[in-house]
Amino acid sequence: MRRSLPFPRAVLFDLDGTLADTAPDLANAVNKMRQDRGLPLTPYEHLRPMASAGARGLIGVAFGIQPGDADFEAMRIEFLANYEAQIAEHTVLFEDVVALLAKIESNDQHWGIVTNKPLRYTDALLPLIGLAHAACSISGDTTPHAKPHPEPLFEAARRLQLAPEQCWYVGDDLRDIQAGKAAGMPTIAAGWGYCGMSEPTNWDADFIAGSPREIIELLSGT
Repeated sequence: MRRSLPFPRAVLFDLDGTLADTAPDLANAVNKMRQDRGLPLTPYEHLRPMASAGARGLIGVAFGIQPGDADFEAMRIEFLANYEAQIAEHTVLFEDVVALLAKIESNDQHWGIVTNKPLRYTDALLPLIGLAHAACSISGDTTPHAKPHPEPLFEAARRLQLAPEQCWYVGDDLRDIQAGKAAGMPTIAAGWGYCGMSEPTNWDADFIAGSPREIIELLSGT
């Protein structure tokens, strides 16, 4: 799916599943919980699609427990402690992400990050994977609301001193596209990411990119 996209002044990205392949470390964090309980590990292929949903998605898959259930909050805290202890053990940037960010910079555009990951973990991770030089970084607790609410994207635009419609937003989860549309930003679904349990073709994004290279091509006018 491709709609006409106005040329951006900035490109904003989700983090997990869009810029960085964090799923191995996130999966290990929840599987350590199972291991500590004497349970068999949940297969990685079951956990990976839910990595962008963080503790909610991964604990849901591994234990069948959801927010509001009696044990969820304690398990969320345990999961986050496990994750913090190994936050960049296996995490890497997706192929061509470095080239994409370099293309944005060569165009004299800005790039930034808008993630639902809590600030504590965002700030710990970004320097370890070479993303600390983002023009702005908005975490899940930077504003009173997390995606799919548009406020984190509005905050990113404010920090860049741009109108929301001057920014593209790229993400691998339905919530990313919902947030971008609510903020009035052109949206790109990162089809190379985790994508949850739904197909990006159902998200009504303005463009679906199969790889970061396709966004480079968009920014090159090809």
